[in-house]
Amino acid sequence: MSSTPATPQKPDPVIVGAADLPVYCPGPKSPLWSMHPRTYIEVVKNGVAKCQYCGTEYILRDGDHPHGHEQAGIRL
Repeated sequence: MSSTPATPQKPDPVIVGAADLPVYCPGPKSPLWSMHPRTYIEVVKNGVAKCQYCGTEYILRDGDHPHGHEQAGIRL
């Protein structure tokens, strides 16, 4: 009997709000098996960003206006 290798599942997108900033991955509720070096995710600029290590997609909730996280030339 041959076994086929399990295909890694794509992680579900994580919806974040202004109160969650700054966003980092892995998050505080991530399981121990998914740990990798902490990296900060720039989600404010485009409203969506992916972790460079695990590919988890972070999406800024529509209508949230993060104060104090604006970047030069970007109006939220």
